[in-house]
Amino acid sequence: MQKPTKQSNPASHRSSQASLTGLGGQRFCTEALPMNQRLEWLKEIIGKEYANVDITPPETMALYNDMYIYPWQQQMRLSPIQSNAISLERLKQEPTDISQDCYFAVLLTSGRYRLEQSGREVFLKPGEMSFYDATQPHRITIPDKFSKILISIPRPLLDKRLINAGNLTATKLPTKNGIGSVAAAMIESTTQQLNSISALNFQQLAMPVLDLFTLLVSEQKTGLSSLSHHQTYALLRVKQFIHLYISESTLNTAMVSEGVGLSVRYINNLFSKEQTSLMRYITQQRLELSRHYLSNIIHRNLSITEIAMQCGFNNMAHFSRIFRQTYGASPREYRRQQLN
Repeated sequence: MQKPTKQSNPASHRSSQASLTGLGGQRFCTEALPMNQRLEWLKEIIGKEYANVDITPPETMALYNDMYIYPWQQQMRLSPIQSNAISLERLKQEPTDISQDCYFAVLLTSGRYRLEQSGREVFLKPGEMSFYDATQPHRITIPDKFSKILISIPRPLLDKRLINAGNLTATKLPTKNGIGSVAAAMIESTTQQLNSISALNFQQLAMPVLDLFTLLVSEQKTGLSSLSHHQTYALLRVKQFIHLYISESTLNTAMVSEGVGLSVRYINNLFSKEQTSLMRYITQQRLELSRHYLSNIIHRNLSITEIAMQCGFNNMAHFSRIFRQTYGASPREYRRQQLN
């Protein structure tokens, strides 16, 4: 197999060789390869950098794909991509590498884009956003030439802020106004200015982009439109604190209240908007995190006890009981069903 080649950037693309050098980026492009080698080469590159996929090349045009990958803080990555029509489907056995345990945020900048995951599908137009879980089966269908910006977010990084974000993969994130408009504009303008941003400033943009994306998904997941702006940010701050300390078995109402500087009563009033309470929310997040560990082959070497402890449970009998009540099987049975 021919090794990936790094090409100089065509004038029409927003990124350049200068930005690759200055920001530590890489370019992977099919243009230097013979047509009969492009498909296998592209499978190898996407499998290495993202997740192993089956690729269906276009029927009416040549296979062409041009990817730039810029490393960001906390193992995030920013990837401007342009391509001819293409379809991709994640292979069921992937991923097996912990580095591929990521979410991918997608901002479409031209063309059309269809994403399917977990029984949901979304159709994007330029300027619209969605995201998907790289560890779960998904299908991407793009019928024409297109360009997009892909942001790779390691699962632990997003789970600290929004553990069950996976409930909203393959849904459209509104970008016409509000937080979505701000997030999309920041992502696109950052990509447009890659030639002009210093490496230090580029790295410092990663966390603000992640914070905006987290808030955008949080608004859709929890229906925060019924809250004031002050309450929205307060609830997001509480959830971020919970997710940072979710593995601590001592996490309780007093710890959360002291950590965010809000009264227990005020915090519970915020959660009542979601028809739950602070402690029920903590338990729900711990169960959801344990379910992810148990169902993912990446964590197959962890024992049930280790998983329970990493999710903040210090009583195995209690953990097994409420897990069975929630998911209809014991942790051991659930793991066996999922991995089989």
